[in-house]
Amino acid sequence: MEYARGGNRRRGCRGEENRDVRLSKSMTYALRHGGNQMGLHMNTDGFLYVEDLLLHPQFRSYTLEDVERVVATDDKQRFKLRPHPENGRLQIRANQGHTIQVRDLELRPVLAGSADCPSEAVHGTYLSKWSSIQQHGLSRMKRTHIHLAAGQPGDQDVISGMRANCDLALFIDVPKALNDGIQFFWSENGVLLTPGDTEGRLLPKYFSQALQLRPTRSILPLH
Repeated sequence: MEYARGGNRRRGCRGEENRDVRLSKSMTYALRHGGNQMGLHMNTDGFLYVEDLLLHPQFRSYTLEDVERVVATDDKQRFKLRPHPENGRLQIRANQGHTIQVRDLELRPVLAGSADCPSEAVHGTYLSKWSSIQQHGLSRMKRTHIHLAAGQPGDQDVISGMRANCDLALFIDVPKALNDGIQFFWSENGVLLTPGDTEGRLLPKYFSQALQLRPTRSILPLH
């Protein structure tokens, strides 16, 4: 695919790819974690004016076209662009993954028994952490949510909650957790999110299966 800015360029070019990766990582940090420290003004819904982002010294070498391309081609759909509903100025935000407190992310609550309530969800992690997780459960850490995938490991539709290098998949009994008062939400880009309990955890009692993914697939004992 070609983009005409200063002549046609192919995104497959290594230099352009690396530049897009750098921009994606910088936007991820700014919109999820570091915006306040960087002096960027984000609304309560997590949106930031693109022009303000591009005025920041870290982003001055990029253009609006660069931002639009990275958003459009991001395989995990990390970002959303929209015109401001009142003034029409273009805004951007991260769809999920924040450590910055964002109150109005337009998350859709999951209700027990509803058509969009999955019987199971999957969180990808690492065997090196299994001993701790087996005892204490999953933690949202500094993020506002634990990310879960509604699909199986390896499914093409899985865009978050299962990194490509994960070697452990934890299956969560979503209805059981809902019945205990744990909240779940669908993000706008189809990621299942939960803040966990009051301590930010999904306890081991909600695990329905632990699956080692590599070097061979095998089911691990939960207890």
